[in-house]
Amino acid sequence: MTFAGSPDRVESRLVPEAGFEFDPFEISGFPRKPSVELLRALWRAGKAPFACRAILKRRQPDVVLGGGGYVAGPMVLAARLSRIPAALTEADAHLGLANRLAAPFASKLFLAYEIPGHDGKKVEVVGRPLPLAHLGASREDARERFGLGQDVPVVAVFGALAGATSLNEMAAEAWGDAGPAVVHVSGERDYATLQARVHRPDYVLMSQTDHFGDVLAAADVAVSRAGGTVWELAAAGTASILVPYPHATADHQTLNAHHFERGGGAIVVPDSEIQSVPALVAELLADPARLARMRTAMLSMARVDAADRIAEGLIELAGR
Repeated sequence: MTFAGSPDRVESRLVPEAGFEFDPFEISGFPRKPSVELLRALWRAGKAPFACRAILKRRQPDVVLGGGGYVAGPMVLAARLSRIPAALTEADAHLGLANRLAAPFASKLFLAYEIPGHDGKKVEVVGRPLPLAHLGASREDARERFGLGQDVPVVAVFGALAGATSLNEMAAEAWGDAGPAVVHVSGERDYATLQARVHRPDYVLMSQTDHFGDVLAAADVAVSRAGGTVWELAAAGTASILVPYPHATADHQTLNAHHFERGGGAIVVPDSEIQSVPALVAELLADPARLARMRTAMLSMARVDAADRIAEGLIELAGR
């Protein structure tokens, strides 16, 4: 298995670090307004399929998988032109522009959610693949890792990789001096500022962690954005308050969040109403029966076999 993508994105570092070969090609997203950068992006997009065909000719794969986003489109097109079967994955409850453009060239479309208007023989709803390292953590071991008591209420707070400033500010203001125990993964951007606002030993503040599964397992309730992490919350059975990022493309985080709210495992709070979250957390922590119902609901919606189902689908495509 090899990977291809932009030399300017995080995959160019993470893939080699994980021990896999990486083939870079120039590609970038399209700015939404006319500009010189849009012209440059169109030029790169025009060249990218040729670069991808060269990669495919060198690698000779049996099947190609596009992970969504603008990077995947040229490779899936190149695979079709090279008569190599290709599949796409969509991680959100809205089919992104790149996937909408590339879908006609793909033999299979793996969706995380059911999306109206996208069904048929080549569509399969599988959920979103999860990091194995984040699965199977125990509540007892997780709380011991973070130095928290086994019988105290614990709230987990986290946003995107860089952090979510509105969540970070809300958590530090609400619980920096008093309240339930907190495990807070802030991201690098706001970490230094938040450190000065936390004055409790049972408020565990981290910029990042290699033990995210323990963060989920330790919590009675999580306060989170509603990107890909929602599937990890479901797999961990963590009752959740989801605060979708308000500027996500096509508001897809709100669509993601409402899927889990409809299933009974989460409560959705708009970012504009984030100051209501602390009272909602207190309400949930005071109602163990409701938390138990939400945990059960999250587990019932989990799709821990998503990666296996995609792998099996790819093997079937390659076998054709």
